[in-house]
Amino acid sequence: MTRADAAAGTATAAVLHGTGSAPGTFGELLQGVTAEDRLDFLVTLPIDAGATATFTAEPGAGTVTVHPPHKHRAARLVRLMLDAYGFAGGGRLRLSGGLPEGRGLASSSADLVATARAVGEALGVPVGPAVIEDFLRRIEPTDGVMYDGVVSFYHRQVRLRELLGPLSPMVIVGVEEGGAIDTLGFNRRPKPFTRAHRLEYDELLERVSEAVRTDDLPTVGRVATRSALLNEHLQPKRLLHRMIGLSEEFDALGVAVAHSGTALGVLVAESDPECARKVAELRTRAAALAGRTTLYRSWRGPGR
Repeated sequence: MTRADAAAGTATAAVLHGTGSAPGTFGELLQGVTAEDRLDFLVTLPIDAGATATFTAEPGAGTVTVHPPHKHRAARLVRLMLDAYGFAGGGRLRLSGGLPEGRGLASSSADLVATARAVGEALGVPVGPAVIEDFLRRIEPTDGVMYDGVVSFYHRQVRLRELLGPLSPMVIVGVEEGGAIDTLGFNRRPKPFTRAHRLEYDELLERVSEAVRTDDLPTVGRVATRSALLNEHLQPKRLLHRMIGLSEEFDALGVAVAHSGTALGVLVAESDPECARKVAELRTRAAALAGRTTLYRSWRGPGR
């Protein structure tokens, strides 16, 4: 009998607590459409910022409350999970984290994955990545942050394509172009890519997948930069070419962007002997373009 079964059987059962967390992702290393089946896909770039969820399941409660109160999708996920596991009650969910919303850093995906893990822990039920996919598929397109390391992911279908593995650490000197973008609306847009574009996306997907497996950061950076340029057909970024220029000037790895957001970042390998100097100077130069910068570190996964 699970804790959910026990709690559902008595209104006097003690409240149950659970916590969960999930990383964000600095946009994507690659995002596009496959050539033959025309499936939208992305390749994640997990970062050391994300979301934390704390959930208290209350057998006697009739509702689910969430803080901050505008996190309606997370509250919907809690209700779906409580009903699926037969928990006769409600509860309280609290979300926290440092990811800005609407910038393309997977803040919503991180919230939902952290929430699923917190609810699962509270109810004493296992919620691995595939289970989380099943729940999130009913809510919205989602980044693959329920998996550790870099993955290729069919985000509109909410389905793993391939686990690619961890990458050696990178520092991301990020800037924001301002405003916020509705990711759901972006994902509904038609993709005006030619067959030549789609064939190139297939090639880029093969290249970046192999580069992640072999920890080939220069190739990762080149693919990310090319993907950013291809994305200009969908979501042009006024600072992209200047950020690419800074990357080339400082012999960095390349530029990653939030394809459906407003963030851009220059990638610098932590193993670069000049990493600290490059990052400091890049921050100064990038701030002159955008007003401020934010530093993130790529995230390899728990215990790495």
